[in-house]
Amino acid sequence: MKRVRAVFFLLVPALSLPLFAQGAAPLPDEVFSRPLTAETRPRFDRVCAALAEHRVIRGEFVQTKTLSRLGRSLVSRGTFAVDADRGMIWDTRVPYPSVMALGGDFIIQAGGGAVSRLDAGGNETFTRISQTMSAVFTGNARKLTEAFEVYFSESGGGWKLGLLPKDSSIRAFARAIVIQGDSVLRRMLLLEQSGDSILYELSNHAYSPALSADEASLFKP
Repeated sequence: MKRVRAVFFLLVPALSLPLFAQGAAPLPDEVFSRPLTAETRPRFDRVCAALAEHRVIRGEFVQTKTLSRLGRSLVSRGTFAVDADRGMIWDTRVPYPSVMALGGDFIIQAGGGAVSRLDAGGNETFTRISQTMSAVFTGNARKLTEAFEVYFSESGGGWKLGLLPKDSSIRAFARAIVIQGDSVLRRMLLLEQSGDSILYELSNHAYSPALSADEASLFKP
């Protein structure tokens, strides 16, 4: 389980925010004062529908993990592709070239001429992590509301989601998730129970009907 979590954290770019131990202080974002209501649910559904409109989403990412106890951040950059049916591919260019594919029950890592597969079938933590990432990036409203307490706000043509995990497997390491976007998903901040944080910053979005042959081959058994 530790290895699965470690690989997941490599996937997930960082804001310098004051973080607190769970229950010690309010969450550091105004969105958590705006729970999803019957009045705001239609607008939340429209945001999710827009995110789910395309099967394959591509773009560039900056990933930053902030280590609060050490007072430092680890930054990586590259490109991503998200297939609503198969999973996600993260092609890191900086600081070290590598490719990682996250499927429903496995992780593929490729770099330096070597390819390794980590099977996680039966690992509930990995399954929940994979489902969470997929639901976030593809705007699956049903899965988001099932797995999280959802908070929602809009301002200046943009929107923000606050997610508090209901599932103990996710809650064990993730205190909260904050997602921001407009017509596309722009940022996702994960606040860990440890006090560390991880942020994705996404840009140059593009769409296609399917993965390339090389990308699809990563998801073959």
